[in-house]
Amino acid sequence: MRILIDMDEVMADAIERFLEWYERDFGIRYTKDDLNGTKLHLLVPEEHRHTVKQYAHHEDFFKDLPLIPHAQEMIKELNDRFDVYIASAAMEFPHSLKHKYDWLDQHFPFIHWKRRILCGDKSVLRGDVLIDDHDFNLSVFTGRAIMFTATHNINETKYERMNSWLDAEKLFDLK
Repeated sequence: MRILIDMDEVMADAIERFLEWYERDFGIRYTKDDLNGTKLHLLVPEEHRHTVKQYAHHEDFFKDLPLIPHAQEMIKELNDRFDVYIASAAMEFPHSLKHKYDWLDQHFPFIHWKRRILCGDKSVLRGDVLIDDHDFNLSVFTGRAIMFTATHNINETKYERMNSWLDAEKLFDLK
């Protein structure tokens, strides 16, 4: 079985970076609970939106992102049993490419470089399973689409759900 796994908000906690940088720039601390059902740039005052939207384009935004809890051990277990590929639509953020590659080397060295896909459009991906946090990626996937819970997709009901990496045990019969 070929399993494709997204990076941001599935393996790496980019939301925390958005929240940190927003607090740094504007002195206001939102929490992840504040973001349930929305994205930060839609929650902040209109005059801050452009700045927030530019964060992911900054050369250091993707450097050293925190891990999503239990991602390392569960992805290692999946990788030991299945063909796991990491698939990130990173081309919109050219500065992210090296940081994402280095981040994978640091946290997921067991994922061979040949199984790392940095693309622009995930509709080209082929596999049995895609674990992603965005409807627009899951909706064009022809295999089993699993939505990884993130603040912005909390109200989405169209997909099989993975609320945390601990759910992988049940979803993939890892016991």
